[in-house]
Amino acid sequence: MTKPNDRWNARLYQEQHQFVWQYGQDLLELLNPQAGEVILDLGCGTGQLTQALAEKGVRAIGIDRSSQMIEQAQRNFPDLEFLVADATNFSLPMLVDAVFSNAALHWIPQADAVLSCIHRVLKPGGRLVVEFGAKGNVAQIVAAIAVGLEILGKPRPHPWYFPTLGDYTTRLENQGFWVNYAMTFERLTPLTNGDRGLENWLKMFTQEWLGDLSEEEKKQLFQRVETQLKSTLYDQGNWFADYCRLRIFATKF
Repeated sequence: MTKPNDRWNARLYQEQHQFVWQYGQDLLELLNPQAGEVILDLGCGTGQLTQALAEKGVRAIGIDRSSQMIEQAQRNFPDLEFLVADATNFSLPMLVDAVFSNAALHWIPQADAVLSCIHRVLKPGGRLVVEFGAKGNVAQIVAAIAVGLEILGKPRPHPWYFPTLGDYTTRLENQGFWVNYAMTFERLTPLTNGDRGLENWLKMFTQEWLGDLSEEEKKQLFQRVETQLKSTLYDQGNWFADYCRLRIFATKF
């Protein structure tokens, strides 16, 4: 059971959405953590990348707004530091050498508040390395859900934050960051669990958008989405998500 106001199912995330943190391994190479550094993993989920940071010899601290995620992360890695914290309004007792965030910032529309907090906890010259959904991310899935909601008579926009590269780099510069590296790229991403891959993805990631629908309405909607997308996002027994990602390396002035 998830707690009130906690839309995340940590068990479902960990058992059937491992690709989220597996793709984050590339981002660690861009971060290039050095032994002895203090690094914040913002939106750490169930802690797998926080652990990967710790294995590099750094003091890794993981924060996530979801108490379910943090509880699971602490069970997974009891020797690491994890905190329940809101990315739009958090502080730390020390300044950190770097902030790392994988597949988290698209859940938080208040981008300026997040960047202000990050800037505040970074040392001068500290690094920010992030990857999250860019404009066009899961565009086919979003469009199919929108059609299904119209049919149900319950239309509403999606709640996610998918900025353009220009929009986000401008926000970074306005908040006092130097943008060293920025790119967007498409990544057709295989989903786990075969024929149920898209259904599991929808159950995991659309709770904030669709949480007020009845179970029967969700079932009808998911079936319509699968029917609409099968010709483009399904191949040889596997579903895919049409991801478009934004990857940034920036430093604090």
